[in-house]
Amino acid sequence: MPHDDPSLARYFADLPDPRVDRTKKHTLGDILVIALCATIAGADSWEEVERFGRAKQGWLKTFLTLPNGVPSHDTFYRVFTRLDPKRFAGCVTRWMEAVCEATGLRHIAIDGKAVRAAPGDTFSGCLHLVGAWAAENRLILGQEPVADKSHEIAAIPELLKVLALKGALVTIDAAGCQKAIAKQIRGGGGDYLLAVKGNQPSLHEAVLGVFDRACEADFAGFDHDGHEAVEDGHGRHEERYVTVIHDPDGLPPGWPDVAAVVLVGRERAVRGTNTSTAHYYITSLLGTAEQLRRLVRRHWSVENQLHWVLDVAFGEDSNRTASGHAGANLGLVRRAAVSLLQQDPGKGSIKAKRLSAALDEGYLMRVLRGFPAI
Repeated sequence: MPHDDPSLARYFADLPDPRVDRTKKHTLGDILVIALCATIAGADSWEEVERFGRAKQGWLKTFLTLPNGVPSHDTFYRVFTRLDPKRFAGCVTRWMEAVCEATGLRHIAIDGKAVRAAPGDTFSGCLHLVGAWAAENRLILGQEPVADKSHEIAAIPELLKVLALKGALVTIDAAGCQKAIAKQIRGGGGDYLLAVKGNQPSLHEAVLGVFDRACEADFAGFDHDGHEAVEDGHGRHEERYVTVIHDPDGLPPGWPDVAAVVLVGRERAVRGTNTSTAHYYITSLLGTAEQLRRLVRRHWSVENQLHWVLDVAFGEDSNRTASGHAGANLGLVRRAAVSLLQQDPGKGSIKAKRLSAALDEGYLMRVLRGFPAI
């Protein structure tokens, strides 16, 4: 490709081309870049990707080779169906980590998302993608599709293998609260913060026991910390509190380097109706109650800043693409597009930014390079 092509090109240079030589009328790099550009600019199907490419062929020709023009939608479909999703995701991981340039403690939130309209033989009955989200930087760091007849528990270790875990804090909901996963994170030089629920009954009971004993002793003799916050507005009163007990006793063996157990509680009153919730966590991070509160809350940014955007602005939940690897690979392209659009410091919704990318080629190029440019 020409020297002024978008910066992502070098991250895909080693990606194996799944096509036989006689069918390579278009370069793999051109196909990937056009698909990403089109997705950023509003395309949600292979037909729309082709239409974008043909409308923008003159502009694309300024940085792509396009030896035989713009590929057909069938070509895009065939390539993405056969492209190795693990190798593709590895390339995206290297690219996004370069854009990320995070310093200090990096927060990686791991969570799964079902693509409801795309059939699949997984535990959710459809294509199910587990992603690693850089919560501070709002970037996708990796993706692993749940294999046929499998569950998120099997996909998470595969995803962790491609992530740079040293110095990172990894948060996962209860599905990922497994001894082997905690050991894998610690072995990679990272810390974990895992939600504890009934799927780990002995651990859940032991964590509750730690807090029961601390309450009975009025926390005397327990190394602990707490944080409280009160919020009022729009007819709602909410109290949130976090209690941390460091170096807890009585947990089942095999959980590596547990530094603390965490209780996150919330009491809420809305128009005379009161509700209360309590959530428990274990962590290898020796943090304060305020720090852990922020990490727990920021974990769920993956729902608001990624999953919600994918469904509302990209229509992912209604996308039926599932044949071969096409569903997983297109899902990764969408996540890369969301990540790059999230880097734009300008105001406006993701949907509005997609429209801007469709109308303004200069803006689209800046998005494609990342904010700031690399």
